Amino acid sequence: MRDWNPLYIIALGFVLVMLGFILPLLMVLRFIPSTFFLNFLAYGASFVGLMFGIIGSAFYTARHRKK
Repeated sequence: MRDWNPLYIIALGFVLVMLGFILPLLMVLRFIPSTFFLNFLAYGASFVGLMFGIIGSAFYTARHRKK
């Protein structure tokens, strides 16, 4: 597997969490229609982004831990 930089994983997680925040906001403000697919996409993006953030933080900590 490719050796990913933990900061890229954290950044990707941040983008996904922000997508999971912005999509429901736009649905509530009625800029985009609230559909079943968009609701689950927002939930999935938020959940996966949170997991990427946690995993990226763990990788960052493991890589930069002083021995």
